[in-house]
Amino acid sequence: MIVYLHGFRSSPQSFKARLLDRKLHALGRGTEYMCPQLPASPTGAIALVQSLIAGQAPHDLTLIGSSLGGYYATWLAEQTGCRAVLLNPAVSAPGDLEKYVGVTTGWHDGQPFEFKREYIAELQALAVPQISQPERYFLVAATGDEVLDWRDMTRHYAGARQLVIQGSDHGLSGFADQIDAVLAFCDGAEPSA
Repeated sequence: MIVYLHGFRSSPQSFKARLLDRKLHALGRGTEYMCPQLPASPTGAIALVQSLIAGQAPHDLTLIGSSLGGYYATWLAEQTGCRAVLLNPAVSAPGDLEKYVGVTTGWHDGQPFEFKREYIAELQALAVPQISQPERYFLVAATGDEVLDWRDMTRHYAGARQLVIQGSDHGLSGFADQIDAVLAFCDGAEPSA
């Protein structure tokens, strides 16, 4: 099972989520893929994902997290022992999202939602100071990320498999070029030389 966790203000309509969905359907593996709409509450988001992955053996599960979804995927991977792919992940989500406390809108539907002050404490409770088994992680980071610093990502995921893309952007607009490597990691394949 592959579960994609979208970023803050994003949705299952994100470019990367839809690309993965199309690719897995084209491979006849559409039933292995899931991308839930995550609630604004970090605690609520984690509870939703935990309900979806309950009973999955760690070796049969990979979480793919983009931005804030990468922050969630890291905490969940530490709890479950599954693999995680991090796409320009948030490393310091509580500090990064402090400025968004209040009402904001979703990227894809334009609908307003409230990001409450207590959500910062919920994010703090999900912090992973250091990953325990780097071999279970695959970081894809873009040096051109205009939202988060790729150097923070590479430090936080030290020892993990890392693909640092020169340029690009926070949304990884060239993600189609990385999708095969991401799916190979999801399937437990060793990196090619």
